[in-house]
Amino acid sequence: MRSHVTQPPIDPLQDRLHRPLGSLRISVTDRCNMRCRYCMPEESYTWLPRASLLTFEEVDRLAGLFVRLGVQKVRLTGGEPLLRHGLVTLISQLAKRVPDVALTTNGILLAEEARALRTAGLGRVTVSLDTLHPERMAQFARSTSHADVLLGITGAREVGFPVKLNTVVIRGYNDDELSPLLAFGARHDVEVRFIEYMDVGGATQWASEDVVSRDEMLKRLQCEPGGGEVRRLPRQNMASPAEQFALPSGQLFGIVSSTTAPFCGTCDRGRLTADGTWYRCLYAEEGIDLREPLRGGASDAELCTIITEAWRDRDDQGAVERLASHRREALYQVKRLREDPRLEMHTRGG
Repeated sequence: MRSHVTQPPIDPLQDRLHRPLGSLRISVTDRCNMRCRYCMPEESYTWLPRASLLTFEEVDRLAGLFVRLGVQKVRLTGGEPLLRHGLVTLISQLAKRVPDVALTTNGILLAEEARALRTAGLGRVTVSLDTLHPERMAQFARSTSHADVLLGITGAREVGFPVKLNTVVIRGYNDDELSPLLAFGARHDVEVRFIEYMDVGGATQWASEDVVSRDEMLKRLQCEPGGGEVRRLPRQNMASPAEQFALPSGQLFGIVSSTTAPFCGTCDRGRLTADGTWYRCLYAEEGIDLREPLRGGASDAELCTIITEAWRDRDDQGAVERLASHRREALYQVKRLREDPRLEMHTRGG
């Protein structure tokens, strides 16, 4: 049985647009064992120095402060978080203070870790699955571990995890797999979430013509053989990145339309990199260094003040600003990413 030792927020904390601080994504490593085109398409990368990475005790302390300020959900990300040695230890610590601890993984190592993760107190798992074709994954992500991903999904379900699948839809790569992926989700009792291809972080090969919009996805599903009217369901959580839909069969699925229909107005998420830099927007160029005051002896009250003042000053709407761009192309080129690896999606966590 999970037990939570949480404290109520000191004060309701809101930014300039009246958005609360409700969830925190914590990247525990910038390393990954895949090279997906929408995240890590290059041949080489600049990595964070290992000495700069937060220890589990430091992550746990910061998470506790964010909980005091209103955070109710923590999601562990990477890179690939299961590459961080001893992650189960961190989860067992977080589960004592955070009401909802989740994990996003590519699934390659999930089968062997699933039971220990569940026992440690992890509540939910999201697995990235962009294709049902191993040869496509080998070409697109430079990985031959497709079978391991499928085993990870099965293993997570067998130990009782609620599982969601994240699929980044890219024209010419996997946009012909919408219905097959939904059928896979139905067979395995997992909810599929389709994600528009985003021009963020290390997506140096991004092009607007490769984006399959939410509206196009819905139209395709309705026109599929045996398809029918797809119903949009009422939003249960306005801060959730995914809109939820139902097929005529009753099967539920989600779409994250950050590129063509941003949800910045209700975004309640912050992102903490593995080296302790806190970003208030996925598109933000500048972050707030929490590691330096943490290791410099700052008290909990002083750290809470840094977080509070920064969040109250927040007015980021990165995806909305990108939508308004007259000439929209990849957000960063390789040279800029080499200068600051924290700009990478695999560093700050999607």
